[in-house]
Amino acid sequence: MTQTLKSPSSTRRLLIAISRWFDNESTEPLNDEHNRQIDWPRSVPFILMHVAAVAVFWVGTSPVAVLIAIGLYALRMFAITGFYHRYFSHKAFRTSRLVQFFFAMVGASAVQRGPIWWSSHHRHHHVHADEIDDAHSPVQHGFFWSHVGWFLCRINFNARSELVKDWLRYPELRFLDRFDTVVPALLAVSLYGLGVWLSIGRPDLGTNGPQMLVWGFVISTLALYHATFTVNSLAHVWGQRRYSTRDASRNNAVLAFFTLGEGWHNNHHHYPAAARQGFFWWEVDPTYYLLKLMETLGLVWELKALPEGLRERRRTSIENPEDHSTIEP
Repeated sequence: MTQTLKSPSSTRRLLIAISRWFDNESTEPLNDEHNRQIDWPRSVPFILMHVAAVAVFWVGTSPVAVLIAIGLYALRMFAITGFYHRYFSHKAFRTSRLVQFFFAMVGASAVQRGPIWWSSHHRHHHVHADEIDDAHSPVQHGFFWSHVGWFLCRINFNARSELVKDWLRYPELRFLDRFDTVVPALLAVSLYGLGVWLSIGRPDLGTNGPQMLVWGFVISTLALYHATFTVNSLAHVWGQRRYSTRDASRNNAVLAFFTLGEGWHNNHHHYPAAARQGFFWWEVDPTYYLLKLMETLGLVWELKALPEGLRERRRTSIENPEDHSTIEP
């Protein structure tokens, strides 16, 4: 009798968990009591993505599949760094609604959820950087949690809507946030179809549907995940501090290479509104160069620059990785 009474509740919980894979508004926002608890049912797709990478040993490789993977990594990384971060989170430039939506879709294909969700949590990070309320501070919560745990925990599955009221007025952005698996699913299906088409029309390229899916979607997306996450987990503990910000942010050339300029993280925390994060000519910032090209083409405009004199303000006497200064901005 007891087991019979519990079954409907268990079934309902399972159905709710599955529905949240496809619709982020299928349940009410969770309370603070769930903070720092990983939602394992909701995290199944993320885990399966990592398991699927093992399939590379069965599908093999080909130059065209690897090139597609690299190209999609670069394109989607730019959408994350240039638009999810510098545009949606910090409004470092302006653009049209069409370009805004296009790059919101490209960013959504990186499987890091929608632009409203992403920017809301990033704005929250800047308000509470390396404080106890910072969801992904390695200083407060350790490496694993800052790298991936926060992304999977229950309290952070919902957008912090109060911080992104400026974006809530766009129904197309709300759609991408609510149904954040639609664009990645379409990309995965398209890549599989491309591989099938190439295997028939260009067999000399040595690719096929499963191979293109694994390289173009799975491996490329996993690389995007962990490159992006290193800005949270490593760029606050590994690197040099040029500026005495109130957090532990660091500049790191290695991270900047893999994230198209996001590794100049201490620069960014010094002045978050700047469209350029590499403040000096030797700090390579590909995202900014691409934004300048788009500005030349009239696709974006009013790129915010670092104000005159601010580049030298709050400089540390030595760019010391061990500096934990708490000077307020």
